[in-house]
Amino acid sequence: MTLRLYDTAARKIRDFVPLVPGCVSIYLCGATVQAPPHIGHIRSGLNFDILRRWLAHRGLDVTFVRNVTDIDDKILTKAAEQNRPWWAIGYANERAFDDAYTALGCLPPTYEPRATGHVPEMTEMMRGLIGSGHAYAADGNVYFSVRSYPGYLALSGQELDGLRQPEGEGETGKRDPRDFAMWKAARPGEPSWETPWGRGRPGWHLECSAMAHKYLGRAFDIHGGGVDLVFPHHENEIAQSRAYGDDFAGYWLHNAWVTMSGEKMSKSLGNSVLVLEMIKRWRPLVLRYYLGGPHYRSTIEYAEESLAEADTAVTRIEGFLHRAAEQAGTITPAEAVPAEFAAAMDDDLGVPQALAVVHTTVRQGNTALEEGDKESAAALAAQVRAMLGVLGMDPLDERWTAAGADRRGEQMRGVLRAVVPALLEQRQAARQRKDYGTADAIRDRLQAAGLTIEDTPQGPRWELS
Repeated sequence: MTLRLYDTAARKIRDFVPLVPGCVSIYLCGATVQAPPHIGHIRSGLNFDILRRWLAHRGLDVTFVRNVTDIDDKILTKAAEQNRPWWAIGYANERAFDDAYTALGCLPPTYEPRATGHVPEMTEMMRGLIGSGHAYAADGNVYFSVRSYPGYLALSGQELDGLRQPEGEGETGKRDPRDFAMWKAARPGEPSWETPWGRGRPGWHLECSAMAHKYLGRAFDIHGGGVDLVFPHHENEIAQSRAYGDDFAGYWLHNAWVTMSGEKMSKSLGNSVLVLEMIKRWRPLVLRYYLGGPHYRSTIEYAEESLAEADTAVTRIEGFLHRAAEQAGTITPAEAVPAEFAAAMDDDLGVPQALAVVHTTVRQGNTALEEGDKESAAALAAQVRAMLGVLGMDPLDERWTAAGADRRGEQMRGVLRAVVPALLEQRQAARQRKDYGTADAIRDRLQAAGLTIEDTPQGPRWELS
């Protein structure tokens, strides 16, 4: 089946055909590092990590670029508020983002360029756009003339008349209020770099056009980001890059928000949930399942109840895989995933439908274990591992079982595996001598401790509730 993806620019699902057979190039708008990441920030990276993994599973060589915006109005504002150097604010939060991506199992990007490291590339692009009449310098700023590019606003579908362009302090000299800043003139106390038009710093949009051009060339396959970036950021990227002569992105993919009380999760609203605090209360694998399980274009309304449901789902999968391994030995992931799983993933990255296949397979595997069919259970467990491996959610992968990942939980499970079988043997012996009071008391004590006991033809089976 052909992979099909929803292209925001086309407003429809399209067959995905890479520019270079066997290769895929992706540019994802990454973090603006003015604050530590909340789960809304990380959702985008996680969604595109799943896309990247699926493309690699299908045999494609993926080049994945995710930028870091380390100079920005918001970063400078934070630096002033906290009386800290702007670069210290940016670096500390960049590290926090890296820690969050790593904690949730995201693969590192092929390249992760910073805006401040690419001023020469931005200068070269501005020089070309000014020379072709698409941009102009004024009061030390450099603006893009939106009327010079006929395709402007095609991505977002807005009308130019009445458009309000977000702008910052010091943006003077515009010929048209709808023009946007590619370069901002230096202000006292702000960081700045030398250009032919005076000292200044990058506008938000230019950096991505320049870095995509450098690392992926004049044309690449997929540009991704949150739906809130469609305008103005992505719209302005398109105008700059295509006016410069680049074909730019062939497909535009956008993930939806994580909301709280119906509002986009954001630091400014004070309703954010920081990733590195969340993983103190929930296992990282559970948080990955929670954020990666819904369709990437569906809004997630944050709720503790939903996280608890994700925890239950992950625990159910883990329980089956551990029981299958106990009975059948080491479970190695299957080489191929089930056809139904592949069809779901090929249909605009249908992770909810793909996870439904995972849970159906888990139920079939549990039935096989109950019937004593170790061979079928092992084969089904291998399929489960293969599917979850594609999603980055395989509980038996060393990423999640390595030392330090849920050490306390693993220690507790180790103790249970050592103690519970002995108690079940005592319960079984009590039942055989018809001492049902003792047998029931042992069962009740185990259940009160949070275990589920099930009597099967092969003997009693237990798992954490």
